[in-house]
Amino acid sequence: MTQRRGNGRVGNRVVIALGGNAINPPKDTSLSDHHGWEVLQQTTEELAQLIRAGYEVALVHGNGPQVGALLLQNEAARAQVPLATLDVCDAETQGQLGYMIQQLLGNQLRRLGVAKTVVSLVSQVVVDPADAAFLQPTKPIGPVYGRERAQELARERGYAVREVHPGAWRRAVSSPRPLRLVEAPALEAMLAAGLVPVVAGGGGIPVAERDGQLSGVEAVVDKDYSAELVATELRASTLVILTDVDRVYLDYETAQARPLERLTLAEGRRYLKQGHFPPGSMGPKVEACLRFLEHGGLSAVIAPLPGAEGAVKGVVGTRISG
Repeated sequence: MTQRRGNGRVGNRVVIALGGNAINPPKDTSLSDHHGWEVLQQTTEELAQLIRAGYEVALVHGNGPQVGALLLQNEAARAQVPLATLDVCDAETQGQLGYMIQQLLGNQLRRLGVAKTVVSLVSQVVVDPADAAFLQPTKPIGPVYGRERAQELARERGYAVREVHPGAWRRAVSSPRPLRLVEAPALEAMLAAGLVPVVAGGGGIPVAERDGQLSGVEAVVDKDYSAELVATELRASTLVILTDVDRVYLDYETAQARPLERLTLAEGRRYLKQGHFPPGSMGPKVEACLRFLEHGGLSAVIAPLPGAEGAVKGVVGTRISG
């Protein structure tokens, strides 16, 4: 396993994670919906300004809604074409969103006269087949089914299924923690060459390693945990997670909701323990930021998408520090 380094942080190096739900809201089922292009257009304008200002930027993105749309297409065409495995769907959406980011950010950099090339890296992350997450698949993906169809799929394909709302069932998959980015040496080389990498899209393609050989795993890796892994590997000074809320809240979506502009490592651990940040939403984002600080990172920010420039400059979102 690669040694995870906490020292020698690169002061102008930033890893920015773009939320898939923020790019395309979950209700959107088109793979290249105009909303996604519009959001990325705004975001890449900000990213280009950061890069022009001298920041070394590496990008990670989510892919939940995009994989969901692809699974819908697979299901609709199952009588004509073979069903793609989940790891292959992860790879396909890495290419889809990577292309969008490459084109839009590349256009912005050329407009500003910045001679940098944006490159998407199809990325694999090693997971542990013995991870406890495999014993309890909890991540809902793909189409919504009625109970009878869901149970039929469980019998025919071995899917784990769960009821997400009364009468609404979905396939559930495991979400193991990422241990290592397989392409980490290539990522280092890309930054050294002055490229702008898009890496670990959708959290990376989950793979298991056995006797030195890799094989795909039917799972979904949380992109926030992979962003922390990338940021730590790259010795970045700052990790920014851009999502669909303006900042971190205590008692979120209640009458007592309180926004947080600043959060310390100790406070974050305490609030997590108290249950303020649910596992399926803000929990992984806060946990990823705290782990980044514990591994030597200098600061982390959770902010809205778009909002990259303001997040890095400390004027929007919630800033988390030691």
